[in-house]
Amino acid sequence: MSDIPCLSLVIEPLTDVGPQHYAIWVWQAPYPGGRVHHVRKWTQALDEHWQAWQSFFPLRGLPPVPYVSSVFDSLISPAANPDTATPNPAQPVSYTERIMQRLGVSLWEWLFDGPIQNSFNHSQGMARGQNRPLRLRLEIRDPNLITLPWEIMQPQPGRPAISLSNQQQILFSRTTSDVDPLPPQRSTQSLSILLVLGHDSEGSTARSTPLVGNSQRLALEQEAESLSRLLESAGETDPTSYSLSSPVRCQVTTLLEPSPSELISYLETGAYNVLFYSGHGSPAPDGGQLFLRADAEINGTELAQVLVRCQVKLAVFNACWGAQPDQRDGQTIPRSSLAEVLIHHGVPAVLGMRDSITDQEALSFIQVFTQQLARRASIDEAVAIARQHLLTLYRFNQPAWTLPVLYMHPEFNGELIRPSTEGSTEIPDQSNSWFGRRAPQAYLRLVTTPSRVWSLRGGIMRVGRGESNDVVLQQPEVSREHAEILYRDTVAKEGAEPSYMLRDRSRWGTYVSGPDGWLLVHHQEVPLRSRTQLKFGNLRGQALEFIIEGPSN
Repeated sequence: MSDIPCLSLVIEPLTDVGPQHYAIWVWQAPYPGGRVHHVRKWTQALDEHWQAWQSFFPLRGLPPVPYVSSVFDSLISPAANPDTATPNPAQPVSYTERIMQRLGVSLWEWLFDGPIQNSFNHSQGMARGQNRPLRLRLEIRDPNLITLPWEIMQPQPGRPAISLSNQQQILFSRTTSDVDPLPPQRSTQSLSILLVLGHDSEGSTARSTPLVGNSQRLALEQEAESLSRLLESAGETDPTSYSLSSPVRCQVTTLLEPSPSELISYLETGAYNVLFYSGHGSPAPDGGQLFLRADAEINGTELAQVLVRCQVKLAVFNACWGAQPDQRDGQTIPRSSLAEVLIHHGVPAVLGMRDSITDQEALSFIQVFTQQLARRASIDEAVAIARQHLLTLYRFNQPAWTLPVLYMHPEFNGELIRPSTEGSTEIPDQSNSWFGRRAPQAYLRLVTTPSRVWSLRGGIMRVGRGESNDVVLQQPEVSREHAEILYRDTVAKEGAEPSYMLRDRSRWGTYVSGPDGWLLVHHQEVPLRSRTQLKFGNLRGQALEFIIEGPSN
């Protein structure tokens, strides 16, 4: 799923235009011309729907939102008290569900309007034509809009919310483009999880009674054992289910209330691809605070350094405020949430909670989530399936399924474990037995002097900044895994030119020469002809020429 089409949207405030005006940008699209923008004004109706939501599902620690009659009067009986009213059994949809649907539909209609809707439709059509999902990523540059539950967006009542739509071939996540480059990632065939149970200063539902001394330690050990068994069971084969591939092995290492140095030492000495933290957290400007012990904490910025250095691909936080920004004097601080800070520093994927989640809800989500990861699902697909599970258990009019918030680095393809089919469509070699003939010779060469040549071997050539690529380019605008050149044998007619494709996977795109000048290719696949020149990441960068020699029979 590493090369599935991706549509990335940005919501950015336009302070020079007027208050509550926003530019909605398509800054990444799977087809030329998909990068469009649209100006929208935030409406009073949206504010009212949002306040109605908060009246029923308030964030813990925030003051209650005043009653909004214009919304409630249209949803429930005027005599009903919002705090005590119960749904009418004769009505198929409860008033809380109506409030959730109203906000979800309003957010969708505001975001997907005009050219944005057209770009979305076109992108989704292309993805369906390729029999692939569409990866949809949303970047919110106004910190005041981050707290909204964008995961509940739906095109109309009765249609699934966008974060539940993996069956409709949409994989939703949040992102930010203000990031450090994605560092090299190790390729693994197992789930290696570091499970950290931190201090719970407020008491979770599992430890709701204050505990001290040995009682507290015993409760932590029991909780750690239960969580560890739950995670490790994700790698077990279910004899009652049918699957084309067996789940990968899942290994869990547990830390109970470690000091910061102990946590860092474990991360540095173990080859973990997942960090799972359960405990108390609080918002702060530097990514929040995680309370490892009663007398020891670590902030998001400090944690980000070690996670990136140790190549942890996924960080999961069962802690309050993991996906919420901090506030000071009534003002929301930009890029202050734990999830945003970790992504900014180069952590590939972060799953946090929009608000507190009960232990039972969290366990239900985690069990299905890890099972999907063990079956080699991408991270965003695993989140969508686990979210559907929460919805089934706790119903649409309860907020449990809306609480997990996934952030993904814009350069990350969502792959935690390499799929078992990875590489099956690549050409293994250029032997004479392959379709009875050898593949044609092709290579890249530097246009400048002194020249350098890279031959295409095995039907694929990988270009990027990472040392594992066939063509390593150290320019800063080149992504770690920037592009691939693929040989596609189409059993062409005698004398026809062989078929080669350029597949861009980068952050900034690849420039391809043509009769009308340079064409920017971004997250697309385009054919390559012999003598085509390429520039990776920057139009002012060095040019390379792609050469195809005649096939040898």
